[in-house]
Amino acid sequence: MFRFAPLLLVGMAIITIFALSACGFRPVYGNYSGGKAAEGNSANTMMGQITIANIPDRSGQFLRNALIDRLHANGEPDSALYTLKIEPLVETNKELDITKSSEATRAQLRIKTHMVLVDKNGNHFVSRDLSSMSSYNVLESEFATRITENAARENAINDIARQVERNLALYFNRE
Repeated sequence: MFRFAPLLLVGMAIITIFALSACGFRPVYGNYSGGKAAEGNSANTMMGQITIANIPDRSGQFLRNALIDRLHANGEPDSALYTLKIEPLVETNKELDITKSSEATRAQLRIKTHMVLVDKNGNHFVSRDLSSMSSYNVLESEFATRITENAARENAINDIARQVERNLALYFNRE
């Protein structure tokens, strides 16, 4: 019985390797021969063919800049195949952790928006609701509270930018 144990382990390892190689996983941002990003184009290449429409307000400008940094590593395209449209960001603030004297010591910031990827003809390809939540401390100093609130806002907007990038990468890699 014990002399077959090494053979059994080797056999299990070989079966595991074959099972994992046939599971269908492929890199999201790499080159492969299937999906919308076919013919040697990776999702990064396809995302580089997207122009980002203006988003109103200061938070929208911050989101647009974060998306430009994520999608256009080699600069904005001259003639884009797609346009990414993002609705204005909607922020809601909710006070949490109320003390006995009715003062909030913690707050929660939620940002919601909607993204749509359209081509030159106006056809919609990706349409998703996006939201992100972040919390911050409400301090005695109004200035310090404003700083922590802005940091929470930036974190939530960066999270939305990551969600947009992930949704686009998954779209361009689907078959």
